[in-house]
Amino acid sequence: MIALCAMRPLTTIPLFIVTAFAEILGCYLVFLWMRGGRSALLLVGAAAALAFFAWLLSFHPYAGRAYAAYGGVYVAAAVFWGWFVEKQPPDRWDLIGAAVCLLGMGIITFAPRS
Repeated sequence: MIALCAMRPLTTIPLFIVTAFAEILGCYLVFLWMRGGRSALLLVGAAAALAFFAWLLSFHPYAGRAYAAYGGVYVAAAVFWGWFVEKQPPDRWDLIGAAVCLLGMGIITFAPRS
């Protein structure tokens, strides 16, 4: 089970994307509770989303490399989240920064290794 993705693009990339949105959702629910004056019941959803996020990260074969690569996907997903959930369209620098992070993720994740 741990080597489910085995660093293959068709498995790894969707897994990273779902993982990123689980983490962002969990954090956003806490944000809504703290800053948005919403119900503390959101913390239950936040805990579930963050537990799901941690569980998803366990499907990568190497924790350190997965966490490093995942960071690039997280940055791009956060830009997407801000655009579509919070209605803050990214500017060109947001998009360039996200693209650089995704390039870094691709290098870390898919570089040929012996």
